[in-house]
Amino acid sequence: MQVILLENIDKLGNLGDLVDVKAGFARNFLLPQNKAEPATKDNVEAFEARRAELEKIQAEARASAEARASKLEGAVITIEARAGTEGKLFGSIGTEDIRGAISDAVVAVEKKEIRMPDGPLRNIGEHEISLHLHSDVDVSVVVQVVAEAE
Repeated sequence: MQVILLENIDKLGNLGDLVDVKAGFARNFLLPQNKAEPATKDNVEAFEARRAELEKIQAEARASAEARASKLEGAVITIEARAGTEGKLFGSIGTEDIRGAISDAVVAVEKKEIRMPDGPLRNIGEHEISLHLHSDVDVSVVVQVVAEAE
C-alpha cells in the first residue's frame, strides 16, 4: 500500500515522502495516528496544497524538542530506591520512574521518549539513559541510582 507521510518517521521516511508499506502497518498504525494518508491522486494534490503548513508544524515541534534537549543536556537525575548490601535493587527502576524523576527535576518528558535498550535498572550506580525527543533530536541523561537511607 502506498501512503504519503505527514511527519518524519524513523526508518521509514520524511514529511511528504511516498512510501510503500504493508497494508496492516498503514491501517493499524499510520492512518489512525494521522502519521500518513493513502496516496490517492486527490490526497497527493491536497497534500501539496498544505505542504507549507505541515512543514511549519514540523519545524515548531523540532524547535520545541531542541529547547527541551538543551535543558536536559548534561543533567544528572538522582533516584532513591531500596537496595541490598551488594548494590542490587529490590525491584527495578523502569521508564515510568525515570519519567517522573526527570519531569520533577528538569523538564517534562513522556514515557515513550525514554530509550532503555538494556531493560530496567536493577543496580545502584550511574546509568546513561537516552531520550528520543524528536525524530532528529536525541539527548543522553545520567541517572544516578542511590540506596535509600534507612
